[in-house]
Amino acid sequence: MTSDPPGYHILLVEDNPVDLDLALRAFSRNDPGSIIEIARDGEEALAYFSRWNEGHPVPAMILLDIKLPRINGLEVLRQLKAHPRFAYIPVVMMTTSREDGDIEHAYELGANSYIIKPVNFERFIEVAKTVEQYWCLLNERPN
Repeated sequence: MTSDPPGYHILLVEDNPVDLDLALRAFSRNDPGSIIEIARDGEEALAYFSRWNEGHPVPAMILLDIKLPRINGLEVLRQLKAHPRFAYIPVVMMTTSREDGDIEHAYELGANSYIIKPVNFERFIEVAKTVEQYWCLLNERPN
């Protein structure tokens, strides 16, 4: 399958309003045509499974924080990678946790990448652009 044209979907799972705003500004600056959907906790993220089953566009990638209310990001990752239809969706863990255990556990559960959130806006824009270019434009996904 070829990559989707501009206008691809990204699911951003983030509960921190400052980080959420930073990410939204960075992605809109990089590609104003991309569609960023937001889940503010793990339960909201898991609710997307039923939306996708009903025909809502499946995201080109998921940006997932670890420390989330209700259901943490590692559990969201575990359930996503166990799902028969959605396990292929690339998941980029974007978090403040530098703990070796979190990093190892994320990769054991199937994370495609693990990035420590940059606090500097210009650096965040660079990271967002790189992640978006790779996972949304260069990466080939199954049909």
